[in-house]
Amino acid sequence: MICITFNGGGVIEHKVTCPLCEAMCGLRVRVKDGLVESIRANTEDVWSRGHMCPKGAALGHIHADPDRLRRPMVRRPDGTHVPVSWDDALAEAERVLRPVLASDGAGAVTVYVGNPVAHNHDLAAYIGALLGFGQAAGMRSYYSPATVDQLPLNVVSTLLFGGMWNGPIPDLYRTDHLMILGANPSASQGSMLSAPDVMSLLAAITKRGRVVVVDPRRTRTAQRASEWVPIQPGTDALLLFAILRTLDENGWVQRPDHLRGRVVGLDEALELAAPFSPERVSAATGVAPETIRRLAHDLAHADNPVVYSRIGTCAQEFGTLATWLVFVINTALGALDRAGGSVFAKPAVWAPMFAKPPDQDGDGWRFGRYHSRVRGAPEVMGQFPVGCLAEEIETPGEGRIRAMITVAGNPVVSAPGARSLPAALEKLDAMIAIDNWLNETTRHAHVILPGLSPLEHPHFDDLYWIYAIASGVKWSEAVFEPEPDRPHEWELLLRLSGAMFGTPIPEVDVAAMDDLYISGTIAAMSAMPRNAVTGLDANSVMAALHGRGPERWADLSLRVGPWGDRFGERPGGLTLAEVRRHPDGLRLEELAGGRLDETVTTPSGKVELIHAHFTADIPRLVDRIDRANPELVLTSRRHLRSNNSWLHNVPALMRGRDRCTLLVHPRDAARAGIASGEQAQVSTSEGSVTVTVEVTDEVRPGVVCLPHGWGHGLEGTRLTTANAHAGINNNLLNPTNLIDAPSNTHVLNGVPCQIRRA
Repeated sequence: MICITFNGGGVIEHKVTCPLCEAMCGLRVRVKDGLVESIRANTEDVWSRGHMCPKGAALGHIHADPDRLRRPMVRRPDGTHVPVSWDDALAEAERVLRPVLASDGAGAVTVYVGNPVAHNHDLAAYIGALLGFGQAAGMRSYYSPATVDQLPLNVVSTLLFGGMWNGPIPDLYRTDHLMILGANPSASQGSMLSAPDVMSLLAAITKRGRVVVVDPRRTRTAQRASEWVPIQPGTDALLLFAILRTLDENGWVQRPDHLRGRVVGLDEALELAAPFSPERVSAATGVAPETIRRLAHDLAHADNPVVYSRIGTCAQEFGTLATWLVFVINTALGALDRAGGSVFAKPAVWAPMFAKPPDQDGDGWRFGRYHSRVRGAPEVMGQFPVGCLAEEIETPGEGRIRAMITVAGNPVVSAPGARSLPAALEKLDAMIAIDNWLNETTRHAHVILPGLSPLEHPHFDDLYWIYAIASGVKWSEAVFEPEPDRPHEWELLLRLSGAMFGTPIPEVDVAAMDDLYISGTIAAMSAMPRNAVTGLDANSVMAALHGRGPERWADLSLRVGPWGDRFGERPGGLTLAEVRRHPDGLRLEELAGGRLDETVTTPSGKVELIHAHFTADIPRLVDRIDRANPELVLTSRRHLRSNNSWLHNVPALMRGRDRCTLLVHPRDAARAGIASGEQAQVSTSEGSVTVTVEVTDEVRPGVVCLPHGWGHGLEGTRLTTANAHAGINNNLLNPTNLIDAPSNTHVLNGVPCQIRRA
């Protein structure tokens, strides 16, 4: 049921969960006369307990945005987009896509999955249908922001713990010494770390212990920490190896009973640290040897130490090694799977993404099973670097990408090689976008199929509970009923899935496709080892599930989860109907460690620290020690009021000073003869841009910092507010050939550059 409070005067109050970031804040949305009157924090929410960030308050603006598409758009020959009926839009999508499928098959089609998919239950639950049916039909690979974000974390989690989403998180409630690398929770609210009011939790840690932030920039998180350690971008792995060596040579490595017999490879990892003494890595990292030794000492002598890293550590030259070493050090500290240390979350739902996909049919996981057509990039988890996309479209020959479906994504702004991608998109024979805005990417689409606003469909987080510091679950009903003829995003995904197998898009039986997708998921789950549905009859499960589409998906994932009723086997267990009875959510369990046996799914059943996939990259890291640091390197940043490129059209979030500025240290600004407020030309091997300078000691010398997600104001877009605050697209500067090899992740932090007065 929906939680509605009648307050008189025609005002109705709804309780919802904010879908815009990992914090999952509970909100009270007051509606009057069909319009959002106000949005406040829900003090009764069992998770956020009265906290919300500025993004939550923006939900009403997003819903009411006059630029948000309510009707499908079709591109005319002159390049303009015009609104059409749903019947006409589906017919046009079929008209442009069918010739590609008929002549070249699904191998000529790809999908780009955007970041907002993770924040929309319709898309998150059913993107697997489009990808799964597409790959079954012959689609070779798909693209996503993962290769500019978290893919090193997925690769490391897969090999160490058995699943790409199995990585442990810091126990913020109990740790007394937290080291943060490449993360800025003050802006992200906790990336791959879901926590309510994360900055208050960090403040509490500083009162009972220490928070140390290792970052090239003194972020707001670093400003509030016990200590800021500025580091040369791209050298986190060198620092971490030196810390590991220091722990070992001083006898500070812990081998607690709870890890005995459950971890393999720690001794080998310690041996691999031998070349990385603090003195040897100091010049490259910019961190003094005595500082490195003190960092190791303080970690080793804290009661509950833990190390945490995020995108700043992932999207760099040695992102996979750095991410791996975070988990190795947590293991060496005895912090893995222990209260106050690095703990495994316990989500209330179970989903196939927790297990190996069917195409990983051997022991463990394999990468590089096939390669991209043009540059020969190896596949990693079914993806090539997103920087390969333009060349795969433009280069003639067998296997050329001729059609693309984008789902809530804007790679023209968010992907390296942004200078070449627009021209490549113009060469597609078919481009279909499921998106709510006419933006820098969708302006190239032949057909745009808009979804609903965040307040027009229910919301159910499943991904972010995988990294939550306590176990819980919430379901939010829709605040507004969509127009009767508006299909939901999950229905659009199923239509496009059916098209892959030859059914004309307008003729796809969505209900039948939904049944096929859910029943196929149950069958796949049943075949997986150590899965949640072993012993359950698939037909009985299908018959017992509630609703259709994402509701049925949520009911399935809840009922086979750790607190689920298992379809009557556990009377009183969770079902979707039960969760809906609790509009403030259910807080189910606090994390306390001791979950290795139920979480780790490696071939050995143990945490496997050593893999050739990591160790093969160590010689390259050793060579980095003696390589001179560039005179100047470029890094990226984000802001609390932004989420990549997709919240810049909200007027309330764009108020205040210009945030798309180039941060330059006073020493570097003086050398270039540039003052705050002046224009600088920034150049890399990829190209150059002109941007306003902000001189500040917030960045370390030798580092300049430009935010990502900007670069609006392009012809053919319909983003009134964003275009008035266009900013500069930093991906015009990020080369496509700088790659963290083990994960296919693009280097966004540590790109050599030059600046001069414009």
